[in-house]
Amino acid sequence: MSDSFQESGLRTVRMEQEAIEQLQLRIDDQFSRACNLLLNCPGRIVVVGMGKSGHIGKKIAATLASTGSPAFFVHPGEASHGDLGMITSNDVVITLSNSGNTVETVTLIPLLKRLGVPMISMTGNADSTLAQAADVNLDTSVLEEACPLNLAPTSSTTVSLVMGDALAIALLENRGFSSEDFAFSHPGGALGRRLLLKVDDIMHSGERLPAVTEGTLLRDALLEMTQKGLGMTAIVNPQGKLNGVFTDGDLRRSLDRELNMATTLIDDVMTINCKTITVGTLAAEAVHVMEETKINGLIVVDAQQNAVGALNMHDLLRAGVV
Repeated sequence: MSDSFQESGLRTVRMEQEAIEQLQLRIDDQFSRACNLLLNCPGRIVVVGMGKSGHIGKKIAATLASTGSPAFFVHPGEASHGDLGMITSNDVVITLSNSGNTVETVTLIPLLKRLGVPMISMTGNADSTLAQAADVNLDTSVLEEACPLNLAPTSSTTVSLVMGDALAIALLENRGFSSEDFAFSHPGGALGRRLLLKVDDIMHSGERLPAVTEGTLLRDALLEMTQKGLGMTAIVNPQGKLNGVFTDGDLRRSLDRELNMATTLIDDVMTINCKTITVGTLAAEAVHVMEETKINGLIVVDAQQNAVGALNMHDLLRAGVV
């Protein structure tokens, strides 16, 4: 029984792969025309589809919107009952229908024509009503569905989805859409945090910055570390410029040397030429530096090498950067 499941699954994957391979031949002048219409659209891209085409249309609209091409989905049935007011003459409409003759979608054609809205169709039938009425028709036909009855939308919906991704990525590249632009569209996700959050946003600064001046006794430096709770302290000159850092690791090494904490100066045990990170740097870069150098904290400095903040791996974990 399990062998038949696997055979069926493999046959489905193989058929859909073949359908996608055929799609490569259709990235042609029509595809370029569609991209130009979408790229020069002064309004929004409106995606319309019924049934399974509607589900694919929602994904296409979401992908376009998150990659720099403002878009939204409209259900054709709802469009006929008021939602058509969401579409303006500045928009471009993408209609999805494998048959190209879906009644609810075809009903919108004269209304869109009256508005003067350019229409791109994605159909499996170039002779269909939608394809003939569209300014551009993208051929998403398949030889057969992966469904053994050749009925359930399978290969055809996969091809439509891939065609939508091809449009979105072509537009993304032509717009010069950057990783930072993508992060602004995804501020709530881990990717957005990695691409947007800077060390300034999470560092301990001002009174929360663990710092002592040069010439401070080791005993007093330990009190500063304990109060600030970061497992380290910056050592600065009277002007605030960073001279070095003292960490929990340095403390363990000092204990091995049996130093007198009441008489030893922090200058004698601090780590000079310590790893730092510059204010304004992405927090993700701080993670990279810590992992590469196997340390747990960093002092944040400005362009003049003044200590302005500190952060450790716990801060980055709490911020969701790691």
